[in-house]
Amino acid sequence: MAIFQWDIPIFTAMKLVLLGYMGAGKSSVGQLLAEVLSMYFIDLDAYIEGEEGATVSQIFELKGEIYFRKKEAIYLNKLLQDSGNAIIALGGGTPCYGSVLKDLLSTESVTTLYLKNSVTTLTERLWMERKHRPLISHISSKEALNDFVRKHLFERGFYYNQAEIIVDCDLFSQKEIAEKIVLRLF
Repeated sequence: MAIFQWDIPIFTAMKLVLLGYMGAGKSSVGQLLAEVLSMYFIDLDAYIEGEEGATVSQIFELKGEIYFRKKEAIYLNKLLQDSGNAIIALGGGTPCYGSVLKDLLSTESVTTLYLKNSVTTLTERLWMERKHRPLISHISSKEALNDFVRKHLFERGFYYNQAEIIVDCDLFSQKEIAEKIVLRLF
């Protein structure tokens, strides 16, 4: 059952692509949007895991990051070429490699949205989840995690900030963020 309901007709194929750092809320907000807009939700990392028969961590470990990034771009392109409407949550690094961002921005049926969160917000969220996130599971203090997130956001901000719609997510619930996105889109 939808948390809030909108009667919004979608006449042409549309892909809403969510960008942002890990912990930004891409999957949770994406699932809400999909429900409200009657669209499919696809988490790119989960899709890759299904296609490859291995977790992202296993792919990195067994085949390396270059292999993963090439496959990531191929699978994303496959999803973008599909004729159906979908909301796609990218991995945090996806738009930062190869021509992925350029391809997203030049595809007519794609709208990119950056779920922007402060370093403080991301640090708080990720601190609680760090054991389940291989990239940060080794970090043993909030201060070190804060530094890690700050450095990554500095490096990735160039890519994230090119999104067509930037949504400030600090201080808003997932429902409020989804509502803000719907209002910006329509």
